[in-house]
Amino acid sequence: MSWTQWFIFLLILQIIHGLGTWKLYVKAGRKAWEAYVPFYNAVILMKIISRPWWWVILMFLPIVNLIMIPAAWVETARAFGKDTKLDALLCIVTLGFYLYYLNYVADVNYIEDRKLKPKTSTGEWITSILFAIVAATIVHTYFFQPFVIPSSSLEKSLLVGDFLIVSKIHYGARIPMTTVGAPMVHDTIPILKKKSYLFNDNFEERNTSWMNKLQLPYFRLPGFETIERNDIVVFGQPADTLVDMNKFKPDRNYYKPIDKKTNLVKRCVGIPGDTLEVRNGVVYINGKQNELPDRAKLQFSHDIAFKNINANSMYDLTVKAKPILKKYDITDAIGYDQDRETLVVQATLEAAKKAVVHPNIESITFHAEDDGIRDDRVFPHDIKYNWNYNYFGPIWIPKAGGTVNLDAENIAIYKRAISEYEGHNVVTRGTQIFIDDQPATSYTFQQDYYWMMGDNRHNSIDARAWGFVPYNHVIGKPVFIWMSIDGINDGLKNWSIRWNRVFTTVSGSGKRISYLIPFLVIIFGITFFNKWRKKKKAKDH
Repeated sequence: MSWTQWFIFLLILQIIHGLGTWKLYVKAGRKAWEAYVPFYNAVILMKIISRPWWWVILMFLPIVNLIMIPAAWVETARAFGKDTKLDALLCIVTLGFYLYYLNYVADVNYIEDRKLKPKTSTGEWITSILFAIVAATIVHTYFFQPFVIPSSSLEKSLLVGDFLIVSKIHYGARIPMTTVGAPMVHDTIPILKKKSYLFNDNFEERNTSWMNKLQLPYFRLPGFETIERNDIVVFGQPADTLVDMNKFKPDRNYYKPIDKKTNLVKRCVGIPGDTLEVRNGVVYINGKQNELPDRAKLQFSHDIAFKNINANSMYDLTVKAKPILKKYDITDAIGYDQDRETLVVQATLEAAKKAVVHPNIESITFHAEDDGIRDDRVFPHDIKYNWNYNYFGPIWIPKAGGTVNLDAENIAIYKRAISEYEGHNVVTRGTQIFIDDQPATSYTFQQDYYWMMGDNRHNSIDARAWGFVPYNHVIGKPVFIWMSIDGINDGLKNWSIRWNRVFTTVSGSGKRISYLIPFLVIIFGITFFNKWRKKKKAKDH
């Protein structure tokens, strides 16, 4: 729904609230009209139920309000003597309409000085849990979010098993667009493996389903930084017709709302307005080679031949080859080329040079597609473009207010951005292009776009596969590695902590420095200081 539609919807809710509570307001010593005034009625209600005014803010925060509004219903009933478990249950299952019964039928009296503390330990426990969830949801949604690196697309800059703290305040936090969903989870409820939000994910029904009408318009709070070239960024996968980021041929077209798309982390190598090109795996921006920070460690595909190791034996590759490669920090899975004739590993250029001297390695050489050979996995998935992961572009990255001339050649590049991300109907008839049924020879973009790539250049599903990332898909900036576990995908017994990466910053220059010891010293210092202060107070009294 648009903001206007949401405003009308909220006004209707205020009328419903007023009709169901005005007598209760009067019994509490307030005026009947106060129950009908939008927002003001919520402030007055907080006074009636003896709760702080800032509860009103929480009642209007998406997802958080799914907890706070039912809590307000229950507290309203308690304020008028209806404080049993049955009363609380009736408030919730009737979606607050139990208050109509109290307002018009039940003989209730206002309890002005009621005790707010729950009568039982169970009630106190539930209250504590609910408010812990509320606090965690606010932090998770608007400030910082934990994230774990599940795949090797950023090796060796960020590693599989790196646990990140992602800042949402750097680029500005997005207000949740999905209004009905489980708190503290993304798109799937753990264990149950069920969708965590109310939304019709059928692509063909996305514009007609009533569930999808509940979406809020996109809005982002101000940040204190813009995305700079070579920043590592967490964002929602733009290939929104996929239910799984690794399955490009699903059983049907899926459609996820922007704030529930699969979270990915890549390096932003191209910013709005840049012209990007990849030559032999190296990125060029506006004709110049992209200069990466010193902590960026790129991996490329290398053909490898072993001595005394059977390349067709999975046992030999797992037991014999992998330990050899691990000595040189070559840790990606051993694969085959497209013809399944040559073994391929992902390694930095430095690691490949060191590994080739091992007595059980015959050769290790750079491997990549040649220029002009089309890879159908590569954006824009059009036969006019003979691009591959190793040779790609040049391509202009759209920016807000920037205009691109459109023709039969480049429409394949910009069609998805114009239609899917900017909401226009784009049709080509022969060589002519129509946008919203009007002939078009150019288009001016409404938002910024970015080019996100993995540092594992030949083993990363990134912008070369699905194109531009719109700004409204950006989630935040990884700032801190609080834990790093080697072998995280190999079972608990195979886990080992990478202590040199624990409590280190994501960006920066030079060797990583762990802040774990200073952090522990501060925590223990605060703990012992508090204990000493409590003992001192006890002695003074």
